[in-house]
Amino acid sequence: MTLQITVPNMACSACSDTITQAVKAIDPNAQIKADPKTKLVDIETQAAEAEVKQAITAAGYTVA
Repeated sequence: MTLQITVPNMACSACSDTITQAVKAIDPNAQIKADPKTKLVDIETQAAEAEVKQAITAAGYTVA
């Protein structure tokens, strides 16, 4: 499943690294591309969308 999630408070590469680690914690095989400039995170994962959004939120980021 491919997800495209907007994370308005992703501001830098450290943020994208944190988001990547949060998603990988629930799906180690996930493919993640987080772009702080566009605030978009593209995720190819087998995890449920709600689970991915919860992981990003738990890492301290807002999901739009």
